[in-house]
Amino acid sequence: MTLHLRPRGALLAVALSAALGTLAPAPVLAKPAQTAKVDIPFEEFTLPNGLRVVVHTDRKAPIVAVNIWYHVGSKDEPAGRTGFAHLFEHLMFQRSENHDGEYFEPFKQVGVTGQNGTTNTDRTNYFENVPTTALDMALWMESDRMGHLLGAIDQAALDEQRGVVQNEKRQGENQPYGQVWEKLNRALYPAGHPYHHSVIGSMNDLNAASLDDVKTWFRTWYGPNNAVLVLAGDIDVATAKEKVARYFGDIPAGPSMAQPKVDVAKREKSTRETMTDKVPQARIYRAWNVAEVGTTDIDQLQLFAQVLGGAKASRLDQRLLHQDKLVDNVSAGAYSSQLGSNFMIMATVKQGVDPAKVEAIIDEEVRKLIKDGPTAAELSRGKTAFRAGFIRGIERIGGFGGKADALAECTVYEGDPGCFRRSLKVINDATAADVRGIGAKWLGPGDHTLVVEPGARVALAEEPSATPKPFNVPAVDPKFSTLPSQVDRSSGVPQTKQFPELKFPQLHRATLKNGTQVILAERHDIPVVQFSYEFPGGFTADQGRKSGTANFTMDLMGEGAGKLGALAFADAADMLGASMGASASLDSASVYLSALKENLAPSLALYADMLRSPRFEQGEIDRVKATWIAGIQQEKVNPNAVAMRVLPPLLYGKGHPYAIPFTGSGREADIQSLTRQDLVDFHRDWLRPEQGTLIVVGDTTLKEIVPLLERQLGDWKSTGPAPQVKATVDVARPAKGRVFLIDQPGAVQANLFAGQVVPSTLDAGATRFDIANGVLGGDFTSRLNMNLREEKHWSYGARSSASSTLGQRPWMAMAPVQIDKTGEAMAEMRREIADFASGTEAITAPEVTRIRNIQTLSLPGAYETASAVMGTISGIVRYQRPDDYVFKRKAEIEAMTPAQVQQAAATLDPNALTWVVVGDLKQTEKEVRALNLGEVTVIDADGNPVK
Repeated sequence: MTLHLRPRGALLAVALSAALGTLAPAPVLAKPAQTAKVDIPFEEFTLPNGLRVVVHTDRKAPIVAVNIWYHVGSKDEPAGRTGFAHLFEHLMFQRSENHDGEYFEPFKQVGVTGQNGTTNTDRTNYFENVPTTALDMALWMESDRMGHLLGAIDQAALDEQRGVVQNEKRQGENQPYGQVWEKLNRALYPAGHPYHHSVIGSMNDLNAASLDDVKTWFRTWYGPNNAVLVLAGDIDVATAKEKVARYFGDIPAGPSMAQPKVDVAKREKSTRETMTDKVPQARIYRAWNVAEVGTTDIDQLQLFAQVLGGAKASRLDQRLLHQDKLVDNVSAGAYSSQLGSNFMIMATVKQGVDPAKVEAIIDEEVRKLIKDGPTAAELSRGKTAFRAGFIRGIERIGGFGGKADALAECTVYEGDPGCFRRSLKVINDATAADVRGIGAKWLGPGDHTLVVEPGARVALAEEPSATPKPFNVPAVDPKFSTLPSQVDRSSGVPQTKQFPELKFPQLHRATLKNGTQVILAERHDIPVVQFSYEFPGGFTADQGRKSGTANFTMDLMGEGAGKLGALAFADAADMLGASMGASASLDSASVYLSALKENLAPSLALYADMLRSPRFEQGEIDRVKATWIAGIQQEKVNPNAVAMRVLPPLLYGKGHPYAIPFTGSGREADIQSLTRQDLVDFHRDWLRPEQGTLIVVGDTTLKEIVPLLERQLGDWKSTGPAPQVKATVDVARPAKGRVFLIDQPGAVQANLFAGQVVPSTLDAGATRFDIANGVLGGDFTSRLNMNLREEKHWSYGARSSASSTLGQRPWMAMAPVQIDKTGEAMAEMRREIADFASGTEAITAPEVTRIRNIQTLSLPGAYETASAVMGTISGIVRYQRPDDYVFKRKAEIEAMTPAQVQQAAATLDPNALTWVVVGDLKQTEKEVRALNLGEVTVIDADGNPVK
């Protein structure tokens, strides 16, 4: 359950994020094969009560994506009732009149995947992927909260979710630069405009919400005639018509509420303001109000943004990051909304650089692009990036940005489920003159610039809360009617008795001449092939080296290779629609490629250069090094990131391979001292083809792919002796609990972490511990979250997890809590962990059944995407598992008893926990010390004691 602060079109968002996320690229070496046609076919119908239904059939997995959008968002809130749409999204996850319990519970019992709800300025949506056989349950649940919710909303539910939402608001504002969006909304839109206030609303308005207000809101906006239901996946239109009519047909329509008129609020004058925050460097936000969703203008502005600052070699990146080296990152994007959109440029300024200098260059580059337009190459690369992003996005049936989302968004905003076709055509047909003209039309005077400078965090003053005007729910249009009721809801939620069979693709194997093992899983649903070349080592290979060497070296591999420098390399990849990158994790390193099938051969050629011949140019090393160090400084002001820097060394002790920041970024002094030879040596020692495994998933066969791989990689040979990964040595837990406090003055939340080492992923009991952890904190419905979020509403979410590692695993429980509840929340976490581990609150059979079902019944839908398949194969390789591991693990979980899970819970020792608390010491230290959980030490962001 969440909110979207910057709404954007699902289709173009997917394309834009794919373009922004392109880590490396590919050469124009060959004519592309025939361009594959991509689309989302659909059928639609409307019930007599006005519910519009869109159906897309995709039989690749036995799951159905259920995605329902209500056309109501924060824009529809009257003065004095800000935050209502988002608050109500949370209330819709409570019980309904015919289901007395958490909304998630029946879904967890059938193996739901991708379940959530979101709110933005313009709409509220709810979505989940369920096994085909559980579709009746899902439609019963969705229809029960649409048609049968009012009687279940009481004061207790309202108070609970109001508290949760207020902690979500605190959590957002507690992040570095977290107050920016509230400031921008107020500046960009005048008071009274539907976008002037934030989606999450004000504390005053949330506190003022009454039960009658909430019920009136529901009666006004949540009728079937204000909703669009998309069913995508293993379903056809005939089945959809029968089931939707059965479950939704008898729900009466609500009033036909008029949508606010489009009001872009184009501004005539440029304005600016500054604010301070507890951040290490200044950041510039420059925004214009531009054309609304569904227009040619906003689509063409997406292309303008791509050329300006949406790609690795975009104009702003070239100038500010590579040439003048004045920023650590810069981006541009056009974010579409119903009444008007935003074009935004963001730049994080290097320490010591005057933000005004960066602003002047941004202004210069915008004016140059408006004056001259994009080059033919820039235009071509931009178009390819969007097409590639669309292709990758439609692999997913449901969830954030999947096919169901694209269909729903098009239907709600434009009345045409296939509006994405128009957008793609607009972008494909755009000329350089179009792009130049659209910039001239919208990106002149009228922008607002907000500069965030390092300094004290000052709490944002709440705007005065208005008294809402009296409101009577309008009459329902008589054109709507209902169908006879077909469901006896008194019998409760339909029970799912049968489930689809788990299928995992067959693994095909080959060995290249260079000694690399190739593992292929065929997936022919979209014309994309993904590669992950995996090597041992990872962060653990930093032993005897400077901390951060592994991750830094892997990152630099994308900054030019072969004959191409960093920018030329990025351009080449963009031209092919290829996405590449390299990274390290605790125990391994990998080099990734996602290639369009039509450009497979030239993409592999560029990938081979990246693997074999990274340039490691000194200029690029120096540039990335400065940005990397700035990133470490950013980690130190982020509550979660700073904990992930200091907690692992506390758990493992000095000298252990895992006693490092789990962010992988290393320490400033070590990164500063890295030389080019350090990178060359690491690459030579650890990226050895005979020790590598190349995982391939996608639209290819062994017969096709092996010759292509041999051509590019077959003669790749290692040099020098091969280093060996040192076996990690087990460490003892501390004799008693310890507490470490990190001061973040002005924080409105405290971030609580409790950690402990547990046996390795290779341990025979690892799966049993995973199930036990699921009961404690591994799921929304687990004990920690039910306590701190749902019962106490002190937190937006509490959880626990154990990372997969070859050595002892790090287990951590974590919760961001409102700062005045720091001591009480820690006490509750300690009690939950102790009662769980000791069996005082014994693990129950229903708890085990719920986590078992989450882990096993979700499997048929868990491998919807190639990346999910690749992740499982990666685990098979790293932990030397059999090819049928997913089936063996499923059988082990199905046979597990509550007694076995309780035994695994005893792995934890609540008396030997290491706590890290990040917050404002003036508000937390006294409470924490009074708990007597162990010796209390105040440390800095590097883990050093503070006197």
